Amino acid sequence: QVQLVESGGGLVQAGGSLKLSCAASGRTFSNYHMGWFRQAPGEKREFVAAISSSGGSTFYADSVKGRFTISRENSKDTGYLQMNSLKPEDTAVYFCAARPGYFSAYSNQANYAYWGQGTQVTVSS
Repeated sequence: QVQLVESGGGLVQAGGSLKLSCAASGRTFSNYHMGWFRQAPGEKREFVAAISSSGGSTFYADSVKGRFTISRENSKDTGYLQMNSLKPEDTAVYFCAARPGYFSAYSNQANYAYWGQGTQVTVSS
């Protein structure tokens, strides 16, 4: 089992920045690929970004490419999502997730075995 706890959400004005953290415990974090997903009110949960277990590969949804950066510090069992140039449409609950195995179909939620409880990000206009 891997337990994930997100933090760093909050209220920010459009154009501002936030950095989300995802603290992992229970198993060796460096064995798991990590993803960030988000769910806006009334919407389905969607893929935001993913990073391989070593940190060597990253992928982003088109809607956040160039504004968000995913990273990880395996020595601290922690993953991050740096969000810059935030827009009101980025408002959502953000979830981190972890998965073992091959780093493929990284945007498919069904491939992630472990999930955090989510952290709210609200961007005001």
